[in-house]
Amino acid sequence: MSRTDDVVNGIKHMIVNGELRPGERLPAEKELAEALGVSRGSLREGVRALSLLGVLDIRQGDGSFVTSLDVSQLLAPMGFMVDLHGEGQAGYVHGFRRLLEGEAARIAAMRITDRALADVRALLDGAEPFLDGAPQDHERLMEIDIAFHRGIAAHTGDPVLIGMIEALASRTVRERLWRGLQVEGVLRRTHEEHLAIWRALRDRDPEAARVRMANHLLGVEESLRRLRGDGRQQADAVPEVETAD
Repeated sequence: MSRTDDVVNGIKHMIVNGELRPGERLPAEKELAEALGVSRGSLREGVRALSLLGVLDIRQGDGSFVTSLDVSQLLAPMGFMVDLHGEGQAGYVHGFRRLLEGEAARIAAMRITDRALADVRALLDGAEPFLDGAPQDHERLMEIDIAFHRGIAAHTGDPVLIGMIEALASRTVRERLWRGLQVEGVLRRTHEEHLAIWRALRDRDPEAARVRMANHLLGVEESLRRLRGDGRQQADAVPEVETAD
């Protein structure tokens, strides 16, 4: 194990044991290096690594602080892993996302508020004018799609589930946009599937919500698999979509 690993594990141990709490400043560099039995250079490398992982916040001239340890932020590197593995792992990513979001829909059906249901319905109603529009309207529909799935996840009350869905869902945006451009009628079909999920949520039917979500995402997986088989290079012409990761 490298000295940098010693720093990472040492600081993690301090956080887990309550010696360092969210928002607290790390001890002075000399003091912390001595406590961990490492050089200052190794300490700085470890601190930088923890900063990239969202555990520490390095403030120039002010020191390093433990972040809020927000679960979504800590799980964000999962998306980086997906990016690195690329297309070869796309099927696994979609499959895992289907499992996660099916469970999210099941839980949300038991917990979502009437106000949130109304907000989700308004979001879906806002998609109607774009369903038969020009290709440039697809990006707006994708924004609504992302907001719809995020809104359901947000009402599970499970920060780990929310963080994992957030980390994975945004990585499938480009393929889903490409699907919308390539498959005739897919935008309206997707909209109808979203409405069916919403109705299951409105009826407070957890199993129906889970099945509706799983079937919806399975359909996305299957059509993307067929499209990739027909010629994945077509996706290179699809513009990038800006999303908030």
